[in-house]
Amino acid sequence: MNAENENRVKILGVPMDLIDSGQAMALFEEKFPEPGLTMIVTPNPEIVLAANKDESLKTLISGADIILPDGVGLLYASKIIGHPLKERVTGIDFLMDILDYLEKNGKSVFFFGSKPGVARDAARNLQKKYPALKVAGTRNGYFKPEEEEEIVREINESGADFLCVALGAPKQEQFIEKYRKELRCGGAIGVGGSLDVFSGNLKRAPEFYRNHGLEWLYRLIQEPSRYKRMMQLPVFMVKVILHGRKQ
Repeated sequence: MNAENENRVKILGVPMDLIDSGQAMALFEEKFPEPGLTMIVTPNPEIVLAANKDESLKTLISGADIILPDGVGLLYASKIIGHPLKERVTGIDFLMDILDYLEKNGKSVFFFGSKPGVARDAARNLQKKYPALKVAGTRNGYFKPEEEEEIVREINESGADFLCVALGAPKQEQFIEKYRKELRCGGAIGVGGSLDVFSGNLKRAPEFYRNHGLEWLYRLIQEPSRYKRMMQLPVFMVKVILHGRKQ
């Protein structure tokens, strides 16, 4: 593991920004007004493992403007390799900071993904929390590959300033990267299951679980079918230890 630059370190070859949540928001506020689409990715240990095997995914992540460590396993891993990250910056918390920024600055957002009705319900609930937030549009995540160009047109015609894509990782990040030059939004982020939480379909872990890095346990209790995915964490830690010994 080598530092890519003074602001990023690599874990299993995948770069992470060395910033806390406040610095991450400051970086977003700096980049968002700039020309082009500001791409934000929030890799967790599972995504890092996938990128470690898939060079195209690693390249995609490396090319993002903001790379936030979303997973307590990444904090442990960074300490093991001797380059500790500042803190875990969860995608859902960062998204809420972004929505607050969009509301205060009169900007709009488009919610794309999840099951039918989820994006719409998430938007309605979020507008209760952010009354002045402009929702440019919503669309579910069920579509055929040949419909992608039509979806991009729909997003562009909505006039959305920011795009949230909930297709699951890494499909959501791949969609953003694929149409990065065509999308007219100022920024975009893959939000995973955040829309399910905002819609009320899925409960977020209580503060105790979040503060102690046990959000994964709460989700496992809610969704026992995720146990196979949870088994990736010990695999990730073993690879980090072995990789570190080779340096």
